[in-house]
Amino acid sequence: MSEPQRPPKAFPVSWDQFHRDARALAWRLADKGPFEALVCITRGGLVPAAIVARELGTRLIETVCVASYHDYLNQGQLSVLKEIAPNIRAIGGGTGKGVLVVDDLTDTGKTAKIVRDMLPEAHFATVYAKPAGVPMVHTFVTE
Repeated sequence: MSEPQRPPKAFPVSWDQFHRDARALAWRLADKGPFEALVCITRGGLVPAAIVARELGTRLIETVCVASYHDYLNQGQLSVLKEIAPNIRAIGGGTGKGVLVVDDLTDTGKTAKIVRDMLPEAHFATVYAKPAGVPMVHTFVTE
């Protein structure tokens, strides 16, 4: 008889810790700019993007909406619910150079890949990164 599969280890994070980690992300990004705009991957990236934008003094903020977690446990089919505005996509001659993309977590890297295809030269930053997603981001706080 085989042993039952154990669920992956949880990594609970308090709001206070999340805020500290988002500020730490901003500090790590301080010398990576300047950034003309910040693109937030919703929904998870909304809070860290607000903190990073405030810390860096970035005022031009856009969102891209990519749905992937439909039941909070399993990643499903990815779908883009809202594209990045054309004026933001035009930055860097259409490459995204000078744009900062922020999310809370990179898990598999699939969401980041979709956004990277839209802004191939943007700087990608997440608060947290799982091992499979690390190659898709430039800056993160905790693996």
